[in-house]
Amino acid sequence: MKIQLETISNKTNRSFSMIYNPRLSDLFYWHFHEEYELVYIEAESGPRHVGDHISTYQKSDLVLIGSNIPHLNFDYGLKTDYRKVVVHLKRDFIERHIEKSPELSAIKSLFERSQHGLAFAGQLKKKIGEQLFGFEQLQPFEQYIQLLEVLQLLSETDSFSLLHERPYTRRISERQQNRMRAIYAFIDKNYHKKIELNEIALISNMTKEAFCRYFKKETGYTFTTFLNRYRVSQSKRYLMSGKSVSDACYSNGFESLSYYNRIFKKVTNENPSAFRKRYV
Repeated sequence: MKIQLETISNKTNRSFSMIYNPRLSDLFYWHFHEEYELVYIEAESGPRHVGDHISTYQKSDLVLIGSNIPHLNFDYGLKTDYRKVVVHLKRDFIERHIEKSPELSAIKSLFERSQHGLAFAGQLKKKIGEQLFGFEQLQPFEQYIQLLEVLQLLSETDSFSLLHERPYTRRISERQQNRMRAIYAFIDKNYHKKIELNEIALISNMTKEAFCRYFKKETGYTFTTFLNRYRVSQSKRYLMSGKSVSDACYSNGFESLSYYNRIFKKVTNENPSAFRKRYV
C-alpha cells in the first residue's frame, strides 16, 4: 500500500468522526491527514510512531496528533487482542470554533501543543479511554458536549510528554513520503538481522553516499542512529516479556552485547537489565 494523504470520510455533517476497533494490525499504514487525531488503544504493547518519534507503548496509549503529522497505525503488528478508538477532528472545526471561542482558550492551547504530538499518561489516560468508548452509545449532541469535556481535561493535565521538541512540520513531498515509507517498511521487516547500507540505498534508487545524505536531511538522524533506536524500541518488548538481555540483544539485530548495552543506555538513559527488572 502506498503512503497517501488519507481522506477521512464523514457521511454526516459533523465536526468530528469516531472509529471503534478498526483492525489494521496486518497493515503497515504510514499516512497523514488534515484532521487532528485523538487515539486510544489498549494492548499488551505496540508501536508509537508519530513523525520522527519512535517508541513502544505498554498496556495502553492515548495520543493527540496534530494536523498533517504522518503516523503509523497504533495496532500495526499486534498479535494479541486489543481495542481501539480513533477520533478525527476537522481542522476547520478547530480553527473556526475552538480558536474563536475565549471560553475554550485552554483547548486552543492543547491543539497548538498537538503539533509536537502529545502522549498522555497517568490515571487520566484510562479514564479518557473509557469515556471515549462510551461515546458509541450517545447521541451526537451528547458526544459533542462530552468531547469538549474530554479536551478540557486533556488541556488541564500535566501528565503528558511531547513527542517532538519542536512543532512537527511535514517537510517532504508526497513523492518523498513514498520513498521514506519504503525505507521504513524495509527497516521494519529486516531490523532483526544485519542490514547492509547498499541494500537500503538500492531500494531508494540512490548511491550509498547519496542515501546517507538524504536520510540524515529528512529524519535528522544518521541511518545507523535511526536503526539503533528502532532496534532498542523493539528490544523492549523482549525485556518486558521476561526474556534475557542477551535474547533482546541478538533477536533485534545487535551483534554485540556490550554495544547493545551502550546504545540502550544512550537511548533510554538506563541499562537494559535495569529496564527489565521493572517488568519481571
